[in-house]
Amino acid sequence: MRGPSHHPLRRKLARLAPASGLGRFTLYLLLVDLFIYGLNRVRSGGRGGGALDVWVLLLTITLVVLGFILGLRWLRRRFMWRLRNRLIVTYTFIGVIPLVLVLMMALIAGYLFTGQFATFLASSDLDSELGMLEAANSVMATELATVARVRGTPSSKDLFASHEFRPDEHLKTAEVVAWYRGQRIELYAPGGQRHVGELPAWLKGNFQGIVRDETGLYLRAVNTVAADGAPLTVLSSLPVDRALLERIASGLGEVTIYPGSVIRGRAAGDRTKEITIDTGDQSKPEPRLARIAGGSLPPQSRALDREVTFFAPLRIVDWKTGEQARIALRATTRPSLLYARLFQTMVEFGSAIWTLLIVLAIVFAAIELIALIVGVGLTRTITRSVAELYGATQRINRGELQHRIKVTAQDQLAALESSFNSMSESLEKLIAEQKEKQRLENELAIAQEVQAQLFPQAISDLESLEVHGVCRPARTVSGDYYDFLPYGPDRLGIAVGDISGKGISAALLMATIHSAVRAYEIGRMPAMTAHLVAAGGNPGPPTHVFEARSASEDEFSPAQVLSLLNRQLYRSTPAEKYATLFLGVYDGRSRAFTYSNAGHLPPVILGHDGSLRRLDTPGLVIGLFDDQGYEERTIALRPGDIFLAFSDGVTEPENEFGEFGEERLIEIVRDHRHLPLARISELITSAVSEWIGANEQPDDITIVLARAR
Repeated sequence: MRGPSHHPLRRKLARLAPASGLGRFTLYLLLVDLFIYGLNRVRSGGRGGGALDVWVLLLTITLVVLGFILGLRWLRRRFMWRLRNRLIVTYTFIGVIPLVLVLMMALIAGYLFTGQFATFLASSDLDSELGMLEAANSVMATELATVARVRGTPSSKDLFASHEFRPDEHLKTAEVVAWYRGQRIELYAPGGQRHVGELPAWLKGNFQGIVRDETGLYLRAVNTVAADGAPLTVLSSLPVDRALLERIASGLGEVTIYPGSVIRGRAAGDRTKEITIDTGDQSKPEPRLARIAGGSLPPQSRALDREVTFFAPLRIVDWKTGEQARIALRATTRPSLLYARLFQTMVEFGSAIWTLLIVLAIVFAAIELIALIVGVGLTRTITRSVAELYGATQRINRGELQHRIKVTAQDQLAALESSFNSMSESLEKLIAEQKEKQRLENELAIAQEVQAQLFPQAISDLESLEVHGVCRPARTVSGDYYDFLPYGPDRLGIAVGDISGKGISAALLMATIHSAVRAYEIGRMPAMTAHLVAAGGNPGPPTHVFEARSASEDEFSPAQVLSLLNRQLYRSTPAEKYATLFLGVYDGRSRAFTYSNAGHLPPVILGHDGSLRRLDTPGLVIGLFDDQGYEERTIALRPGDIFLAFSDGVTEPENEFGEFGEERLIEIVRDHRHLPLARISELITSAVSEWIGANEQPDDITIVLARAR
């Protein structure tokens, strides 16, 4: 038997087990993958490369996908359960991520623009230098052609005499060579260094461009003019060196050219599918492959003035073959340098524009900050209200019905909180009312149980009379009354009544009448009457009421009991409270039935020969007027006669065909008079229920039957 210390461990292990079908499938797949991997390692001797590697790879990829899906589920279940986290994620995707993407696009676009603009400026400056070289070379060729037409082959002296040749400026490092009538003329070579060879075979006519020769990279311009019937070709070659790049990079930053690099492109149609840059092997000491750099990068002037480096292709021509190629040009600059270069023609407005841009950036940042603060505030308002509602529901669920949410705002969520408070208050009242209703129902159940004890429990039939009674309340308790009063072996009293109203008040009055009738029966009428007369009352009705009596004075008198009950109820109950009551006494020796009626529906006697007699005597209801007298009559019951007394709850129920009626009641008793009295009562109540149908029972149903034997 395991001790209690094992229970926490089992609970922890149970939490680790996957609960979903996908989680269990992933776990099984992982075990299979590990088994196949281990089997593959054993078969290959631990060296790998077994026949099951493909299966291991496929299973591993599947596990990665399934793990990603399970991770998303776990994240959604744990992290996304709270509304605050959902709103944070929503605002992140709606507001933050687009802003970040826009900023990234702006930064990338700014970087591309800055780098492209820097390389554009560097390429433009090179083209400008090449343009100036070509212009000077064209003028020099024209002037030298004039000299050749006048006095023959030109010389270097003629070059120095040219107005365009200024070796102290941009041509001081340029080499100038001419060809005339098959003769090469060295016009100018700075420092005696010659790098221009013979003209290549592909060169026909004029030319200008950046060329790559064996000795390096050059700006070259070639112009051919006619001179005395023979062509005169003049070539100016300016080396691309640090001095040239220093002039180009002035106000730009640092410019670097990689003469030994090659930008290769493999095209498919009009689109370049692949581009590679080969900057050459810089470890080799070949001068033509050495990179050329010029300019310097100034220090950072502000926080955002970052260094920007960008590569661009530079078109060149191979001097030997004439083939065109592209080499790499790198420009390293700062945004402040480009900004100054861009607005160099409007220096007086440049600072103002920069200030305006800074102000706009600050304004946009402030707007974004305000939006963020407002969004966070709204989010906190929503999540706080939802959290309050959730906490309140939990407390209500625990039975704390007095809990209320503190409402501090005036919005829809605040209205929802107010509605919740109203609901909680209504729920508290409803539960209190339910408790009160339950208490009343319990009391009614007790009252019903007590009232059930008031009705006759065990009926002892006389030798010559059998009796039966039933009462079915319309509500929990009944206002109808019936009782069988035994007066020895040969006499039996029968009481049937109907109290005004229904419910508790009628049941209490019914209990009062029941107790009074029993008390009068036990106390004997003459003694009770004498007591009331001694007390100053007038208990008896007029003497003519009792003229029909033939019994001795100490016998039970129905009329006297009704008179006493009337006075008692009149003095002890409100004016609107009254009752109908039929009271009779059967004497088995004489088969005489003496009765008196106080406003109750007259009972009937169904004779064995089919005759019908109504036991109707005049008399008002008891408890409505004082000093009322009641008549008393006697009738003989023959064997087979059936006595039938009932309340209005039997005859007055209605449906679409009208009332149930007394005739229908009598017909049921007449048709089944041979059956036991209990069965006849059951048939009557069933017929009344069917007549009522699905409607509520309108009144109490009381039936009393007696059959002479």
